[in-house]
Amino acid sequence: MIEHTVTFRLKHPANSPEAAAFLAAAATLAHLPGVRDFAIRRQVSPKLDHTHGITMKFATQADYDTYTTHPDHVTFVQTHWLPEVAAFQESDFIPL
Repeated sequence: MIEHTVTFRLKHPANSPEAAAFLAAAATLAHLPGVRDFAIRRQVSPKLDHTHGITMKFATQADYDTYTTHPDHVTFVQTHWLPEVAAFQESDFIPL
């Protein structure tokens, strides 16, 4: 099992139509093959300037690799992620 987690801050103002459109586009990733337990969350800790987080799980490395190279994911990264995200931290966890 791989848990893919990313926290991020958008270039858009909080609660703006642009931020809402970005989050709606990100939500479509939940339907890609192999994605489990997908969630988008708002970050509330004052310790981090990132405003949101996305988590998802994959049963196998092959599922994760399929997601990473899926055309819809690649398009999301190029169309939304790269131009709209100001900062991010990405982590991938496996059970000990």
